[in-house]
Amino acid sequence: MNDWQIIGSVVFIIAGLFFLLIGSVGLVRLPDFYSRTHAVSKSDTLGLLLVIMGLTIYEGWNLNTAKFFLISVFIALANPIGAHALARAANLRGIKPLLKDSEREKS
Repeated sequence: MNDWQIIGSVVFIIAGLFFLLIGSVGLVRLPDFYSRTHAVSKSDTLGLLLVIMGLTIYEGWNLNTAKFFLISVFIALANPIGAHALARAANLRGIKPLLKDSEREKS
């Protein structure tokens, strides 16, 4: 394993952890359910994929790389679908999104 491989994997893992941290902050700071769901699903998907890419670079090409690829495909499919299902269920339940005052007057 050479130095460039370690540096590349560390860069991807740190970038992924940054996006996971931003998603966690968005979960706490954003005002309503829909914006929280949107922020967390986007940032967690990207963060997890970057961390897995960093782990793939660190491991090199072997059986673990194939496992990481399958995990990445599952995450890339399941996270957006799960977020959409949560938002749709909230909408059917009657949870209204938080709108600006000008948009509330039009509705």
